[in-house]
Amino acid sequence: MSTSTFVLPVSLALQLLTSASPSPQNTATAPSQEPAPKSPATSSVKATPPAVTKLSAAQQATAAKLMGPALAEGHAYARLAELTDGIGPRLSGSESAEAAVQWALRSFQADGVKAWKEPVKVPRWVRGEEHGEILASERTRGLPLALLALGGSAPTPPEGITAEVVEVGSLEELAALGDKVKGRIVFFNHTMSEAADYGRFAGLRGRGPAAAAKQGAVAALVRSLATASLRTPHTGSTRFDEGGPRLPAAAVSVEDALTLHRMLQGGTVKVRLVLGCSDLPDADSSNVVAEVRGREKPDEVVLLGAHLDSWDVGTGAHDDGAGVVMVMEAARLIAKLPQAPRRTVRVVLFMNEENGLRGGRAYAERHAKELSKHVAAIEMDAGGGRPLGVSLHAGPGGEALLWPWLAPLEGLGAAKFLVGHATGADLSPMEPAHVPFVGVRVDSSRYFDVHHSMADTLDKVDPQDLSRSTAAVTWMAYALAESPGTLARPTAPESDDPPKKK
Repeated sequence: MSTSTFVLPVSLALQLLTSASPSPQNTATAPSQEPAPKSPATSSVKATPPAVTKLSAAQQATAAKLMGPALAEGHAYARLAELTDGIGPRLSGSESAEAAVQWALRSFQADGVKAWKEPVKVPRWVRGEEHGEILASERTRGLPLALLALGGSAPTPPEGITAEVVEVGSLEELAALGDKVKGRIVFFNHTMSEAADYGRFAGLRGRGPAAAAKQGAVAALVRSLATASLRTPHTGSTRFDEGGPRLPAAAVSVEDALTLHRMLQGGTVKVRLVLGCSDLPDADSSNVVAEVRGREKPDEVVLLGAHLDSWDVGTGAHDDGAGVVMVMEAARLIAKLPQAPRRTVRVVLFMNEENGLRGGRAYAERHAKELSKHVAAIEMDAGGGRPLGVSLHAGPGGEALLWPWLAPLEGLGAAKFLVGHATGADLSPMEPAHVPFVGVRVDSSRYFDVHHSMADTLDKVDPQDLSRSTAAVTWMAYALAESPGTLARPTAPESDDPPKKK
């Protein structure tokens, strides 16, 4: 993909908008490969409501004022370049994460949007040295391993750990081995091949190393959770019980996982692993909050969220730089309107989504008394793909309320309701307050090609797709803030699609 900023001519941008029928009736099936990116659910299109109220001419004109610049100016992609190429990886607690906070504040100020910091105490994990190898034997001269330590991993001794490898394909297989894993390196293998598999296998990375430690293993290796690989390992969090045993844990590339699997079929395999990870004291950090105050009901809030932190590999372009610039651009464009929407549009750039969720929890705790007035929340954390449609987690009548407002999305191919998740990890602490969630769903079918890897860089984000999803997010934020009515609050959590934790 080109790394130059995509700019759609204004005439074509307006053509996209005006080509929309005033009452969306698109029931074409969404691509079957597009899942909720961090959930096993697959999208499908809901039926069209029988009756639709059209938007007024003034509302359609506002759609053009908001979506036209999002499509034509290339501002979101240019800002994404500032964040990714200018600041780089942003693991919570790092100097780069703080630089990102300051960048966001400056950017909001330049946009004329009021913004401030809210304190968050975050973990400070440092990667350090990392390498490994399959040791030479009568069957091989020895092979290096392409690996990345998992966030939260313990270090090895300076000289490393050398041990036999035992392979398992599930936590149940691990438990069945009992004491047989003592003194060994447990290798968690799986068969992830499409984005929908992430939810099936993420537990091997998140919970597997802790389970192996409790059974006496000395280290853990996990096949990368990836849908494509050119021998590129993908990191992510692993969690150990407080006060419980910890061990060194790393993700190996798909190719190296397949090599280990083949070699284990022929006999004993020994691996040497060196990880120099360290845990430093918790660091002071911040969520960045910005808002466009509503003209009639400023105490009612439509929240737009994304996470400002990233892993310390790659530059977090899809995860979650794309989401960050989408919601920032929504605030910028809404702030430029001659008249603010009825309700307040609030943007929250959460810190520490990747390895702790401290920012999401801190926001929910700090604003607990206001959550009953949060009338809707959108989280963008699925990459910078093209928009596909809208999903809801709300009480009865939500689709009927929002259906007329989907009309401007017709030209983007996103004027439809999709079955499936509508939330994300940073919004999950708000579920007890029954905040309605709205998902602006994007094509994430190739998201896990680069997720949590050195390959998550600006060149992987298509500027045209990013601009279209930015336009969709901006319009849906305005629609929720301007609609005369509000979504009914849900009475139960999203049990079918648990929020992803990376």
